[in-house]
Amino acid sequence: MKRGIAILGSTGSIGTQALEVIRSNPDLFEVEVLTANNNVDLLIRQAFEFVPNVIVISNKSHYQRLCSELSRLPVKIYCGEEALEQVVSMETVHMVLTAMVGFAGLKPTISAIRAGKAIALANKETMVVGGKMIMELAGRKGVPIIPVDSEHSAIFQCLVGEHNNPLEKIILTASGGPFLNLDEEAIKNVTPEQALNHPNWCMGPKISIDSATMMNKGLEVIEARWLFDIPAEQIEVIIHPQSIIHSLVQFQDGSMKAQLGLPDMRLPIQYALAFPERLASDFPRFSFTDYPNLSFQVPDYKIFRNLAISFKALKMGGNWPCIMNAANEMAVEAFLKEKIGFLEIPEIIEETLVQSTFIEKPELDDLIGSDTMARTLSEQLIERK
Repeated sequence: MKRGIAILGSTGSIGTQALEVIRSNPDLFEVEVLTANNNVDLLIRQAFEFVPNVIVISNKSHYQRLCSELSRLPVKIYCGEEALEQVVSMETVHMVLTAMVGFAGLKPTISAIRAGKAIALANKETMVVGGKMIMELAGRKGVPIIPVDSEHSAIFQCLVGEHNNPLEKIILTASGGPFLNLDEEAIKNVTPEQALNHPNWCMGPKISIDSATMMNKGLEVIEARWLFDIPAEQIEVIIHPQSIIHSLVQFQDGSMKAQLGLPDMRLPIQYALAFPERLASDFPRFSFTDYPNLSFQVPDYKIFRNLAISFKALKMGGNWPCIMNAANEMAVEAFLKEKIGFLEIPEIIEETLVQSTFIEKPELDDLIGSDTMARTLSEQLIERK
């Protein structure tokens, strides 16, 4: 039987690459749900190619056009955020790929887990904001969460078959982004265009800026803490500019396992969609002779302050990661609109954390409230810059 896939965020980088994987394996996968926020043109093209059961457009202003353009297709069309939470529970959906960006992915992911759907997790912010809640709910429901981020997929793959062998350390690799070897003075005046020019990966604008500030790695540290049930003290970040070793694990006997491959997001996407099988592919193959020198270095926590902020937020716990994430989303958007400078991104995040109300054991409503509060505070701080 084909595996029915719901792709939340089908027009983004992860979503479009997931559809490439599905396109190459039509006997194994069936597209049941496609969702987008604003990219109606691409969503329409995807609908005509894959003819899903359901389409959801989050931005209600696009609903009428979508209905008109797709009137010839046997496709149900819904709009709004509540529709996202409802369609993931459809009987024909076996796995939900959460490829939405930001806090918006939290509630649909919770709904999918409550409905007993397997999760292919590409929305790291969900784990950053509510990791403890998500993992406890998944445990109660017996729902597998298979990471799609290349780093967490690497760790997941390294741990297959190692259930009874305690971990000593997880090592997350980071490319260092486009500004790895620049000093603080040079970084101060970088432009959004420069920050979007990642040396190894082709990603959406938000994650590209997060990579440039190394907030992306900070978010991944928090995600790893919950996905693999390991404290912050046992998570290490190392710069690996070539992005060939996607991450490593070290066991209590000192031995290490790593997962290697070319920087191609289709690999972890395909692995998650087909797990536990490994499907044949025609993706380019890695050759050591093409990469005779793999290098590593320690991150500069003073220049890339977002990484230090992330570790602090993780250790503080409570709603701090939620506040940090919301402030970062607001600051990244402001930087892309050239309202603030690159180095003002961590300033906005730190100031928002200082001014926010701390909640030690937040429930879902607390997290929603904290997100709203943090966005309001950070917007005020941005306007003063």
